[in-house]
Amino acid sequence: MSTTPLPGIGVQYDLTTREHRHLSVVAHRDGTRTVNVYRGDDPDACAQSVHLTGAETASLIDALMPSHHSPNLLHTTDLGLLAERVEISAHSYWNGRVLGETRLRTETGVSVVAVLRRADAIPSPTPDFRLAGGDTLIVIGTREGVSAAASILGRE
Repeated sequence: MSTTPLPGIGVQYDLTTREHRHLSVVAHRDGTRTVNVYRGDDPDACAQSVHLTGAETASLIDALMPSHHSPNLLHTTDLGLLAERVEISAHSYWNGRVLGETRLRTETGVSVVAVLRRADAIPSPTPDFRLAGGDTLIVIGTREGVSAAASILGRE
C-alpha cells in the first residue's frame, strides 16, 4: 500500500494485490471516496471507477474492516471540527519559510496544533516556527477550513 497526498483533493491510496491487480482509493476532503480498479493487461488503464458518498464509504469500511481509521483523518466531532495531517513537500513554496507567513488561521480559521518532523513532535508551533519539506502539520478546523489550509500548504 502506498499513499500519495493530492493537495486540495485528499489522499490517494494505491494497492497491488497478490494477483498483481492494481486498485486505488481517492479519499476526498469532502468525505467521499472514489474506488478505482485497473485493467489486468494494462495496470495504468482504469477499468472501473465508483464514487461513494460518505455514508456509502462508511458502510463499505464497516464491511471490510470495522475498526479502520484513515491515517490522515485524525478525529471528527459533533461540533463539525476535523483534525487532519497535511504534509509539506520538499518542493513546497513553504519549505524554509515560517509558519506565520502561511496566514492559515487568518485565511482559513484552521489552527496548527503540532508539527511532526522525522521522529519528533513539536506541539503548539509558534508563528516563527520554520517549516521544512517532509514536515507533517496537524491542523484542526472545519472541513472547509482544513481543505483550504491543505490547498495553501500544497502550494509549490
